[in-house]
Amino acid sequence: MLALAIFVVTLVLVIWQPKGLGIGWSALGGALVALLVGVVHVADIVVVWDIVWDATFTFVALIIISLILDEAGFFAWAALHVARWGNGRGHLLFPLVVVLGAVIAAFFANDGAALLLTPIVIAILLRLNFEPPAALAFIIATGFVADTTSLPLVISNLVNIVSANYFDISFDRYAAVMVPVNLVSLAATLGVLWMLFGRRIPKHYSVESLDPPRSAVKDLLVFRTAFPLLTILLVAYFVTAPLGIPIAFVTGAAAVLLMAIAGRWWQQGRGATVSVTSALRGAPWQIVLFSIGMYLVVYGLGNAGLTNYGALILEWLAQQGDLIATLGTGFLSAIVASVMNNMPSTLVGALAIDQAQVPAVTQELMIYANVIGNDLGPKFTPIGSLATLLWLHVLAGKGYKIGWGQYMKIGLLITPPVLLATLVALAFWLPML
Repeated sequence: MLALAIFVVTLVLVIWQPKGLGIGWSALGGALVALLVGVVHVADIVVVWDIVWDATFTFVALIIISLILDEAGFFAWAALHVARWGNGRGHLLFPLVVVLGAVIAAFFANDGAALLLTPIVIAILLRLNFEPPAALAFIIATGFVADTTSLPLVISNLVNIVSANYFDISFDRYAAVMVPVNLVSLAATLGVLWMLFGRRIPKHYSVESLDPPRSAVKDLLVFRTAFPLLTILLVAYFVTAPLGIPIAFVTGAAAVLLMAIAGRWWQQGRGATVSVTSALRGAPWQIVLFSIGMYLVVYGLGNAGLTNYGALILEWLAQQGDLIATLGTGFLSAIVASVMNNMPSTLVGALAIDQAQVPAVTQELMIYANVIGNDLGPKFTPIGSLATLLWLHVLAGKGYKIGWGQYMKIGLLITPPVLLATLVALAFWLPML
């Protein structure tokens, strides 16, 4: 009960975010209390740090890359191209925007897709004079697809990185399992979004009112570097995976290279148009403190016996067959994530799976089902992920206020069918590999 009380208070502070107290300091405070009362021990810090450091610094490096490319106009350029590809047909533009969100989520993580693409999409919708109901359809689509399609690569979500590192899953093995599963999730997401919002989307819009894509480019050198750099980075993930090189090192090297190009370091900054300092300042450094602090608090819950109960539930699910085990693990993870937040939920699930006595194939299904549940499950509630809370805050700043009740109504309509389709795809696909 003491471990649970510390966790609940810490989570409330993280979600509430009192003025002057970021998510990192709130989580660290909870970890300190857990240490002082003996819920966790000093030796646990080393264990937790080993779990989270690679994932955390990979995430920070990806966001830095995203912020630099965003300031250089890369994402606005891509969105304007997509708007032109719609050729004035709203019913074509909608799926194109969804696919764009999925591509950005795959390479720049779910947070990057939701937080960077949403303001750009809003700006384009305003230029096209879309009515508020139609604009809301695109905005919701952008926010939801960022999470529901953050499955394909290890780097696509912080949840993926933590899980892959914990269970020592290589970059190529993870991609082989999850890329096809992610395509099912994308198709299901698009289908559900279309059923909910298809009638709101205008049949036609004026392409002439759009700016030419090249006008969005603010730094031509960074822009021209983007595609080769991202290609090399993706290849490097696959090449370095068998060598055991941490993903953070590879992503960090790419981030430093992009910073050097954007900042024109070889010219002492002359000719630079992108502020590297702003990108570094805007990086989610609080997530470093949050990761170690929150995971220590959750580790304390595990020490107190929570993972024992989780392992027993998973063992019972395993006895019902692999399909039920996959569906049960995924939906259980999603529910826990929607209540607990997906970051601590990921570790709870991983600890329970690691402890459960189940066949090897079933365990692998459960590992990926836990990832899917924690990637998609946060969309049930606004508190399911910090990215969603920040996304809602960004929308409110743009004049699009979505209340928690409205959000949960939409989340409960979209998430269950997409989650079900994705888990079924996993259950059938993984045994075939």
